[in-house]
Amino acid sequence: MNLKHFFSRQTINCISRFNCRILSHYRTASTITSFSSSNSPLISPYRNPRYPKPLYFFGNFIHSAQASKPSDSGSDAENESEEDETMNEFLSRFVWIMRGKLTEVYVDYDKNTIDGMLLIIVGTVVSEMEKGGLEQMLGGAAATPSQDFSEDLWKTVWEVSNVVLDDMDKARKKEKMKAFLQSEEVKEMYRFAGEVGVRGDMLRELRFKWAREKMEETEFYQKLERLRKEDARAREEGNETVSKKSVTANKEAFDSDYVVAEEKPKVVSLPKRHGKIKYKIYGLDLSDPKWAEVANKIHETGEILWPQEPKPVSGKCKLVTEKIISLQEEDDPVPLLAEWVELLQPSRVDWINLLDRLKEQNTHLYLKIAEVILSEDSFQTNMRDYSKLIDAHAKENRLQDAERILKKMNDNGILPDILTTTIMVHMYGKAGNLDRAKEAFESLKNQGFQPDMRVYNSMITAYVNAGRPNLGETLMREMEARDIKPTNEIYMGLLQSFAQRGDINGAQRIATTMQFAGFQPTLESCTLLVEAYGQVGDCDQARNSFDHMIKVGHQPDDRCVASMIAAYEKKNLLDNSLNLLLRLETDGFEPGVATYSVLVDWLGKLQLIDEAEGLLGKIAEQGETPPVKVHISLCEMYAKAGAEKKALQALGIVEAKKDELRPEEFERVITGLVDGGFLQDAERVQGLMEARGFATAERLRVSLSSAKALRSKRPTIKKF
Repeated sequence: MNLKHFFSRQTINCISRFNCRILSHYRTASTITSFSSSNSPLISPYRNPRYPKPLYFFGNFIHSAQASKPSDSGSDAENESEEDETMNEFLSRFVWIMRGKLTEVYVDYDKNTIDGMLLIIVGTVVSEMEKGGLEQMLGGAAATPSQDFSEDLWKTVWEVSNVVLDDMDKARKKEKMKAFLQSEEVKEMYRFAGEVGVRGDMLRELRFKWAREKMEETEFYQKLERLRKEDARAREEGNETVSKKSVTANKEAFDSDYVVAEEKPKVVSLPKRHGKIKYKIYGLDLSDPKWAEVANKIHETGEILWPQEPKPVSGKCKLVTEKIISLQEEDDPVPLLAEWVELLQPSRVDWINLLDRLKEQNTHLYLKIAEVILSEDSFQTNMRDYSKLIDAHAKENRLQDAERILKKMNDNGILPDILTTTIMVHMYGKAGNLDRAKEAFESLKNQGFQPDMRVYNSMITAYVNAGRPNLGETLMREMEARDIKPTNEIYMGLLQSFAQRGDINGAQRIATTMQFAGFQPTLESCTLLVEAYGQVGDCDQARNSFDHMIKVGHQPDDRCVASMIAAYEKKNLLDNSLNLLLRLETDGFEPGVATYSVLVDWLGKLQLIDEAEGLLGKIAEQGETPPVKVHISLCEMYAKAGAEKKALQALGIVEAKKDELRPEEFERVITGLVDGGFLQDAERVQGLMEARGFATAERLRVSLSSAKALRSKRPTIKKF
């Protein structure tokens, strides 16, 4: 853009020639204006650093042009003062930018000539602004360019004006932002952010963000208030116009029809309604019949969400209620419940209120009465009532009571749903009833339910308790295939089951799978591996597992050391076990009951009675009671040695704890008694074994029959 083409050469020469005369005339005009230079905001230096030198002659020119406008009132003066301030700021910014543009183009001209150009431009701009305001001038500028300037010059003037308006708007928002930055709400959020740990640039950005949002919110509500006032003003003006018209029309009608009105009085009535009333809310026609159905459904839903309150209990009914709550578990609640029903006529909410009070007072009585009222019609029994009772009995290990509730449910034609079947899987798995647990598990699958972690855990526990860890491992692989990660409890349960059965391969598979699953070897898992190898007599692998446990940072406890010595016992490696104990004792290990029990059993098998009794004294020094395994070893040792009195004491303790014995332990006691010649006692122990449901091995039967044939003359130990 070349500004040299904006002005003609003749215009520039005239400006140079008459510049002094214009300025002198300007000073003369400014002295006779009503605005003194000291009071005018344009005369005061402009504060913005971008425009440090306002044009004083230009400000006086504007004031001189506006001095002839009289003020009608104080408010008009204030409005004019505000407009003057805005106009002053606009013109100061405008002159500053235009001076720079003219100076860049007309480098050879002096300051007075440039001032003359600015004077002509500003005078034209002010005259345009006085015609219709600043915004109107800028809006119509492109369509109606001034005849005083060329099209390019006029275009430049509007571009500069738009830039000035943008700068003024930014400055206004900046000043408003300063006020909102210091508002109490923003400062409170700023303090809170600082307390929670926000610092630096992020805290500063958040403060500006909150201030900007507060400013936008305030401007929005101010705009709404302004629109409301404008609307109210428009309505008032419209009402005044309508009222004036109505008064005029009424007066004319009264003058013309006065005589007719005297003869025929006017009858006022409401207009007749045609059709049905339509109720519309937010565009919905609520007169449609379908909304009546919706209202009914809402009412029914409200009854479910906000159930009725229980009926107030008073008088005789209150006494009966207290009697029901004070019942004992062995009492029959049916008569009192029948009387209570007759007095109160309860609904379901009344029954639930009574059951809640019973549950707080006596859990067993609650279960008993809850089972009784399942048959009450007013209770409105549903599936959840049955499942809650089954779950409560299952948690207390009352298998028979839970099955009785289940039978009642089936008799009433209610089939177990997924939740009830899941409870059954947990119950039978915990009780060790593998067949019923499998039946419930298959029922879940047939209903389309994908077993979750808890169901798998219960089923695997059932297989473990039944001594079938291989099937449990199959379920574990199924879990892994479905991306369900087995828990540490599942792995440890399977590992323990394999270890107790002496299944080395199974135990090693589980241990390896645990490591791949992210579970590091623990003292318990390493001990179980040592026990597994000890069960089969593989003392070398047991020792490797034992040393690996120490290597990974676990210190062996009494049980782990006992398992390692038991592995050496299988091979009768007494020297290795003693060397292990000596090495561990130097590291600070002290043998406990488990280690001494294994040594007593080992020495008893070797018939080293004095040494075994010495270790027995070590157990007594620790203040612990010897376990049943020690008494079995002592019974076998004393019976084979013919020590009748001591054998009698040991056998009496074993018989007292017969419910804790396993089949192999029964066989060991019987074998010791047969070898010692105590046939009658051996037969009695055999009877105890068969009473427990354990079958006697054929080898033991043959041995007992052979001993009877030989008619041993050794004395019989009587039952103590």
